[in-house]
Amino acid sequence: MQPPIHVALIGYGLAGQVFHAPVIQAVAGLRLVTVVSSQPEKVRADWPEVWVSSSAEEVFSSPQIDLVVVATPNSTHFELAQQALQAGKHVVVDKPFTIRAAEARLLAELAAVRGRLLSVYQNRRWDGDFLTVQELVRSGLLGEVVHFESHFDRYRPEVRPRWREQAGPGSGLWYDLGPHLADQALQLFGPPQAVYADMVQMRENAQTTDYFHVLLRYPRRRIILHASALVAAGSPRFVVHGTQGSFVKHGLDPQEDALRQGLQPGREGWGQDPSEGWLYRPGQSPQTIPTRPGDYSRFYQAVRDAILQTGPNPVPPEQAVRLMELIEAAQRSAIERREISLEEA
Repeated sequence: MQPPIHVALIGYGLAGQVFHAPVIQAVAGLRLVTVVSSQPEKVRADWPEVWVSSSAEEVFSSPQIDLVVVATPNSTHFELAQQALQAGKHVVVDKPFTIRAAEARLLAELAAVRGRLLSVYQNRRWDGDFLTVQELVRSGLLGEVVHFESHFDRYRPEVRPRWREQAGPGSGLWYDLGPHLADQALQLFGPPQAVYADMVQMRENAQTTDYFHVLLRYPRRRIILHASALVAAGSPRFVVHGTQGSFVKHGLDPQEDALRQGLQPGREGWGQDPSEGWLYRPGQSPQTIPTRPGDYSRFYQAVRDAILQTGPNPVPPEQAVRLMELIEAAQRSAIERREISLEEA
């Protein structure tokens, strides 16, 4: 039998505790053996069999570690991933990959030189609603898609004392939710010709972006990516208009809530979204479209297979670099208040 791939997780905040550790442990062939954290009691309460280290350098120098997962604040992703690759480890980085596109390109080049797997945790490629939209778009049932909206709105009126909501590189809603929405758009439609972005601080005492409205321009298609921290009413998650029909889906994928409740992928009913989408076609009654089950563990299953050279990298570096170029171009557009060509970026 193939021995398990030993995994070290750096960081045990929200990302490490909720989105990585339980998903890694749910995948056969992966074994979480080390967590780097300044809160050892918190880690041991969840995973008593896991070794807790206070030093990332200890992980990099350990011959027992095969895969390093970086789930630390965004501004530290580049340095930690670089050190892990230089130490000969396979690496998964939580989104966003880096803060700057130049850093993303450097990491991609380093991974190629070292011959190591480098991937980014774009887990929302495995949201059930996105899988449903992806299948619908590719089926041609809507005809040519000419207008696409992806919303991720929340109601969080109070600014919380956490790094994501404080001023600094890589903080704010665009670097938090933007990588999810932009990555999904790229998966569906490829890179746009240009981007125009409006970003603002709407909440009282806000220190960083808590609202964005981003327009991706294609020759015949327009894509809107939108998120706000001040939406008390429900808004559609996806709106898709094509030459032969439209599709609308409300509600968020349930996996995040399940993980926050301490549930693990693989249990019965995992990823089942009870909210259906609605398909509208001319001359026909509206039709409900069941939402496909989502499963974040498919990312780590694919990482395992890629390390064992039995399958492709689920998020290869070239895709991660392309996404960071779009993220950076949108940030520049918001600052300069003008459309930015992707060639210009």
